[in-house]
Amino acid sequence: MNTPALKCHASLTHLDWLESESIHILREVAGQCSNPALLFSGGKDSLVLLRLAEKAFRPGRFPFPLLNIDTGHNYSEVIDFRDFRACQLNERLIVRSVEDSIRRGTVVLKSPFESRNRHQSVTLLEAIEEFGFDCCIGGGRRDEEKARAKERIFSFRDEFGQWDPKNQRPELWDLFNARVHKGENIRAFPISNWTELDVWQYIERETLQLPTIYFAHRRTVVRKNGLLQPVTELTPAQANDAVEELSVRFRTVGDITCTAPVESTADTVARIIEETATTTVTERGETRLDDQISDVAMELRKKEGYF
Repeated sequence: MNTPALKCHASLTHLDWLESESIHILREVAGQCSNPALLFSGGKDSLVLLRLAEKAFRPGRFPFPLLNIDTGHNYSEVIDFRDFRACQLNERLIVRSVEDSIRRGTVVLKSPFESRNRHQSVTLLEAIEEFGFDCCIGGGRRDEEKARAKERIFSFRDEFGQWDPKNQRPELWDLFNARVHKGENIRAFPISNWTELDVWQYIERETLQLPTIYFAHRRTVVRKNGLLQPVTELTPAQANDAVEELSVRFRTVGDITCTAPVESTADTVARIIEETATTTVTERGETRLDDQISDVAMELRKKEGYF
């Protein structure tokens, strides 16, 4: 005969198990780290993190501020939603800009229209030093690409903010070690074991609001190296480009210069789930113009402090 406890466990869905693990990780961060921050962009993964933080710590305030590294070239829909959600939760939002790093001379662009995406690591490390953060909670998932698949849930960074995948701590039996010396820090990834499909199913279950950019809409684009590039002031069409207006949506969002939409008519979460369940291409593989590089190059970025 099943015990009540076993019956309870048997009724849990895979989303319940993922949620429980993520809440445990967030509470471990709060319990072990003296000055953490949650990286919040306004994108879908960080919005899921906010809901998990609500479940972990409400009715109290979050035991960490929200931190956003703004390239200055982000989609306005996402930035506006970032500010709206932080205000709605009445949580402290810290924003540091790559533009400030450019003015300080710590970021030097090769050209005014160069993608600022990779330069966020410099601004992030500066923010970590400015506020003395010993842990940054991020929405990275192992299914995104090979370098992220190597990350531990508590990923150690040395005093230079660098990541060495061969020098990470064991996490047997879900035991996490956040001890660091001054200047070192941890990147914690509570949704490491989630997939893109899990994220969308959780968004549907929790009826989370999202920036409209995630849903199908009409947008002017050109085709570049097999991807769609939005036509904007930062990414204008060139003389030999064939400009099209298509129904598209964004699977992931970031700097305008490196984030590509995909053709889609999915204008509801349910329809996005249907598309996600049948796709054979990862979201970063299909939508990141700057990720069309070798796995080694992406790993080198992460070793330099990249998200």
